[in-house]
Amino acid sequence: MDPPKEAKRLQEMAGLDEGTPLFIQVAERLAAEIADGGLAEGERVPSTNELAAYYRINPATAAKGFAELVDEGVLYKKRGIGMFVSPDARERLRRERRERFFTEVVEPMLAEAKRIGIEVDEIVRHLGGAR
Repeated sequence: MDPPKEAKRLQEMAGLDEGTPLFIQVAERLAAEIADGGLAEGERVPSTNELAAYYRINPATAAKGFAELVDEGVLYKKRGIGMFVSPDARERLRRERRERFFTEVVEPMLAEAKRIGIEVDEIVRHLGGAR
């Protein structure tokens, strides 16, 4: 017998690290699951108690991670039922991640390439071969 869908999702989220506050890691893991399409808009997310038990963290810590996502409009609460993925959450998260990707990855890469004499067309050729 297969475990329920939410239990499988929790298994995939295992492995919090010590370097980043736990509530941020909880929020980032749920946001990644939404951005990847693993949690659909309108779908119920695991409860704070489920996440707390799985990660062996305080439920208040898990709740703080959820609150971050509620504040960002990624999750919303249905009183007495649980937390759910907001409409358009996936597209909003993907848009924010694309912007962050260009700012944190592409722009520094291009600056370094310029410093060491690599032309953009050479980068494009190299990336084309990476597919």
